[in-house]
Order: sequence, then structure tokens, then C-alpha cells
Amino acid sequence: MHFSKTYSQLLLTLPPELRENAIQYRQLKRLINQLVQELSSLGLSPTVLQQLLEQQNPTSLTAQIEEIRQQCDRVSDCDGDNQRHATVVYEFIGTSFHIEPRLRLSIKPPTDATDTASGHTTTPDNILEALQVHSQALESNKASVDICYSSTNTHDLIIPLRSDFAFFQLLNTALASLAEHLNTVHGGFTSTLQSLAYTISATARPTSSSTRSFSTYSMAISNAATLRPSSGSRNTDLYSWREIFQMYVESEIFESVGERTRGERSVEETETRMKQFEKRMQEKRNKLKLAGSKEALDVFMRMNFFILDLKRFQFANAEATRKILKKHTKRTALPLPSYLLPLWNGPLPASPPSMELALLPWRSPVSLPRLLVQAIGEILLPIVPHVDDYSCLICTSLAFKPIRLACRHLFCVRCLVKLQKLGKANCPICRAPTVLKADRTNVDYALLNFMADWFPLESRVKLRTNEREAAKEELEELGLSGGCRVM
Repeated sequence: MHFSKTYSQLLLTLPPELRENAIQYRQLKRLINQLVQELSSLGLSPTVLQQLLEQQNPTSLTAQIEEIRQQCDRVSDCDGDNQRHATVVYEFIGTSFHIEPRLRLSIKPPTDATDTASGHTTTPDNILEALQVHSQALESNKASVDICYSSTNTHDLIIPLRSDFAFFQLLNTALASLAEHLNTVHGGFTSTLQSLAYTISATARPTSSSTRSFSTYSMAISNAATLRPSSGSRNTDLYSWREIFQMYVESEIFESVGERTRGERSVEETETRMKQFEKRMQEKRNKLKLAGSKEALDVFMRMNFFILDLKRFQFANAEATRKILKKHTKRTALPLPSYLLPLWNGPLPASPPSMELALLPWRSPVSLPRLLVQAIGEILLPIVPHVDDYSCLICTSLAFKPIRLACRHLFCVRCLVKLQKLGKANCPICRAPTVLKADRTNVDYALLNFMADWFPLESRVKLRTNEREAAKEELEELGLSGGCRVM
């Protein structure tokens, strides 16, 4: 199947606002055909141009292309050698948003006028012969051809390429319109994401805002010894959202964080992972308690499917741009302008520096789908704290009750007591002598209340585990490690 048809079918599966800003591949293809006819009418077939033009310098940032190759039509007789030089340059004038491509042909007549007058000349090559045939028509149309005479007696024949101008004008207009639309999409997505974050924060409330049984602890009222975290509330979907976000991160739908496969995923792999995640979310949706949570989950899924559509659109649009530029060079033998080289991800006639395929030539190579996924990670996911961010660095479970040493490192109370009983004076992280100096004043009550509020179930489990370990150690110290025996 031709790319043109595949491209059209893919665009039909995308939202209208994306489809309307796609590259007009078929129209650009027609302009290339018109350019080929325009060049052929001047005798500049791709074969001839390929012989006349050298490779473009990809590092040039000026509007004019370097002189390509010099062709010589030798005029000789038995007495000596005289030369007529023909130089063809493919150049651009204007700006990157309004460029006018044209061909400049410089023709230098023979230096020996007597040989010319005597008629000792050979038939010129194809390009000069074709231009001579068309010279009257070209000179009569001042809008198409300018003939300039330099002080060096060189005739400059400038041929504006109307179809080529229309081609680059359409391509640049499409890219500029697309850039503006993608900026609007980015802003709208961020606004919707912030609204969704507010909705989720209202349905994933901590214990203190969803039940009256929550009590705070502090050194001032000396109630730390009666720690009994709440068992949670039924009026919140805190744990459901925590599980949803954890599943989302582990799915790595759009980007892999593994050491071997780090980077953005392909469109096909992203679609597969998105379908798997959607199936898991359908099961999870039935377990949500609040209607607001279900609506928020639906919005969250739609936003991720939009990112998938945008990823497909970016790939199709970049591929269409790459292919149409490749077709332009192949069909016409005209080299690409230097500012469009980042759009080419294929074999150039020359070997340009390795460049990433970017959607826009003047934009960062970072893709918009990746920016949107990063926005989800920065705005949405931090709403629900994750237990791994508050774990003890020794036992790796929740650091409840938290002890903050003078060196500012944090451990749970049981791990710190074990270190003190073993006589370990240095912090396991920074080796500062702060362990044996720690006492009840090192309890981080602010963090303790935060953990009891956001991790009530984990706090209760850790508290029971600490109590069992403390009781076991007391029995071992009394020599009753084998348990109590009744004689």
C-alpha cells in the first residue's frame, strides 16, 4: 500500500483537531510533479541536474547554496584551447518562513573573440542548448527570468522556480500552523490536568479530612506512647488511587525507564501497553467507592488515549514530512535547504551530521507526547504520597515511628534501637556519630502525623510489628526466648 493512502487512513482515526493540522502530503506531491515538469521544460531533467549540482553543504546557514559544480564546454581548434564556463547554483532568498528558490546559471563566453568569430565552436551541451532554445521566451517574461551582466563579462541567468516556491510555502505554512496548534494543545492539556488533580485530591483525602477519629501526636502532650493509627475511612478512595498510580508507573506505557531499553516506546508497543492498562483499569473502576473517583478515572484514561493519538499523529506527520522531502530531492535532484535537514531521517545525497527526527525544524527535538507524560508525573502523581518515599533505609518498610538523627537522616524507631543496642555509633548513611546521641527528642512528630494520616494501614501494621519485636527482645533478655513453660 502506498504511503499516501496509508497516511490518509491513519489521519481518519485521529481527532478532527489533529487531522486538520496534518501535513498535506498529496498536495505537496502534486507540486513536486509540477516542479519536475517546469524543470524539464528548461532542459533541466533530474539526470542533467545531478551532473551539474554538487552536494549541498549542510552546515551552511546562509540563504545561498555553495557553488555546485562547474561544467565546461570546450571550444577548441588545432591552434589552441578556449573554454566556455557554465555554472549552476540552486539558491534561496528570503527568510525560513518565506523562501524563494531559484536557479542561477552563470555563462562565461570564450576568452578569444577571434576564434568565436571564425566559427571554430562545438555544439554546446544539453543544458546550454536548451536554455538557448528557450532564451527568447525566458527574456520576454521578466517575472520569470532576469539576465544580469557582470563586470567580468559573465551572463547570469536567474530562473525563479514557481512550483518549488509553492512547495516550500505550503510546507512552511503547515509547519508553522502545526507549531501554533501544538502549543495550544500543550496549554489546554496542562489546564485539564490541573483540574483533574483537584478532583482526585478531593476523592483521595487522607484520614484527618475524612474521619473524626484522627488524633495528632506531639511531644508537648506526651501522647506518643499511646500511638494507635486509625484504620482508615470509608469516605475516601485514597488507597485505590494509590494503587492506580502505582500500576500506571509500573506499566511504563509511553516510556521505558529500564537501563537497557530506556527511552520512548514505539507507537505499536505503546498501543499494546495501553490496551493492557485499560483492561486493568476496568476492573479497578468497579472497586472505587465515590462517583467522583469514577469520573476522574474516565478523564485520566481519556487524557492518556489523547497522548497516544498525539504520538501516532506526530509519527505520521514526521514520516510524511520526511518522505515528501526525500521525494522532492529524488525527483528533482535539487538538494535540501540546510534549515530543513533536521526533518530528514534518511540517506542524504551527502552525509550530514546525525540528527534526531524532529516534528518541526525550529523546535526542540523533545516530542510533545513526552512533555505531556512528564506533566502527568509532575502534576498528577504527587497528589497521592507513595510509601516508598517514606520508608526506613534499613528495613525498607514505612519509617514509623520516625527518628531523625542530628545528621538529618531518617530511620524507624526499631532499627535505631537495634543499632544502639549493638553499640553502633555512626549513621549508616553518612557515618556521622549521631546514633548513640538520639533519644525521644529526635522523634519527628510532624512526619509521624503525616504517616498516620496518609498511610494509616501501613502505620498500624508497622506498629504491631514493632511491638512484637520489642516483646520478643525483652523475653530474650530475660532468658525466656523459648516461651513460657508451666511446671
